[in-house]
Amino acid sequence: MTRAIAARRLAFIGAGRLGQTLARACAARGLAVVAVASRSPVAAEQLAAQLPGCRALSAAEAAAAADLVFLSVPDDAIASLAASLPWSAGQALVHCSGATELTTLHTAAAVGAQVGGFHPLQIFSDPTRALALLAGSAVAIEVGAESEALSADLHDLARLLQMNPLQLQPGTRAAYHGAASFAASFLLSMLDEAAQVWSQIGLPPEAALQALLPLARGTLDAAAARGLAGALSGPISRGDRGVVAAHLQAFDGLGREHGDIYRELARRQLRLAQASGRLDEGALLALARLLNT
Repeated sequence: MTRAIAARRLAFIGAGRLGQTLARACAARGLAVVAVASRSPVAAEQLAAQLPGCRALSAAEAAAAADLVFLSVPDDAIASLAASLPWSAGQALVHCSGATELTTLHTAAAVGAQVGGFHPLQIFSDPTRALALLAGSAVAIEVGAESEALSADLHDLARLLQMNPLQLQPGTRAAYHGAASFAASFLLSMLDEAAQVWSQIGLPPEAALQALLPLARGTLDAAAARGLAGALSGPISRGDRGVVAAHLQAFDGLGREHGDIYRELARRQLRLAQASGRLDEGALLALARLLNT
């Protein structure tokens, strides 16, 4: 642990699932989490009870008690909460949103506080499981102008939590966060699409998730081992135009929207097939023409 981050007094305003996870992770690594606050006093008290030397306080009291304050609240609450609290020069204010720009913290920056963002790229539906998954996960870091010391602290915190830092540029947070959805909640949309198709052909919906999850896990494991292009499988990877044509006929027969989803995803797979080097230009072109019908 570096001397700078070790000397920081931390507070978390927001005791939801993300706040619970980060506060517990910091305390477990020996950092001083001195205060937590929440709209729910019960939630704040329950979290504080798990952290040595921590107190459940009001938001204003928590902000005053620490020199590094994390706003782990919903995106829509960040700007108003930051504007409602007193900040001082030398203090640091960090929000944990992926999509919200640092300009929402302008009231703190205006009085000389350092401002930044620290967004763990992980799922927090279960805080206890998320705590175990932090190590090895990425975390997006950005700091405002004149906040070099905070940048060093947040990168040190990432290393302390065994996370892999991603340095964001100003104005890119919505694109970064939206793109991450494809690897997170949009996976659920694709599983739901598969379950809907299966339901229409007579397979029980309750069996879909049990059957599809091992397939999804195998794909992710292959991607981790061989990269995206190397993990590509299925008829696109083989240039099997007949199978793709049969898929399109079946999906269009169930409803054109099913065929359109398949077409768009399959077009994206053509890029991976090209990168893999397994198909020649003729096979790629034939598939592209088929998918544009």
